[in-house]
Amino acid sequence: MHWHDKYLFRPIERRDLELVLKWRNSDRIRENMYTSHVISFDEHLKWFEKISTENKTLHFIFEVDNIPLGVVNITNIDNDNKKCVWGFYIGAENAPQGCGSAMGFFALEHLFEKLGFHRVVGEAFAFNADSVKYHKRLGFIEEGVFYDYVIKDEKYEDIVTLAILEDRWREIKPSLIKKFFERDG
Repeated sequence: MHWHDKYLFRPIERRDLELVLKWRNSDRIRENMYTSHVISFDEHLKWFEKISTENKTLHFIFEVDNIPLGVVNITNIDNDNKKCVWGFYIGAENAPQGCGSAMGFFALEHLFEKLGFHRVVGEAFAFNADSVKYHKRLGFIEEGVFYDYVIKDEKYEDIVTLAILEDRWREIKPSLIKKFFERDG
């Protein structure tokens, strides 16, 4: 089996809602999200109904060997300028090592090569060093910091903004394949 065949990147469906809500409401995920309250199923269902009819967002499930492990959300889609903002998380607590890197790789491949985006932007809380590092591993360049950008837990927090352009993606894609999928041993 080719490494590419083990992974699936597909739109969120109604059948995914309970699992996605469970992931999204976990402390581990909520602590790094802009919206950090516990979401009710009714609120989650309204969100799904809204995203099912709009064209400024896309929402995907990432699977490994047919097991859902994570979510990638694409927002602020600007088709005129071919840019978007992404957010993501590995929801499954027992996810295999390396699946986060694979999820990012397949998301970027989809965004640049199938959907034709020119620019993908990521945002991370400054306190979330792991997310900043993750972006940089995928080839994102840190563009700046939005100081006191959002209130979280009654305190202003800084946001690090990062981006990757389509030409950089194409340039580094072979090295990412080697790093993420063609490891020795």
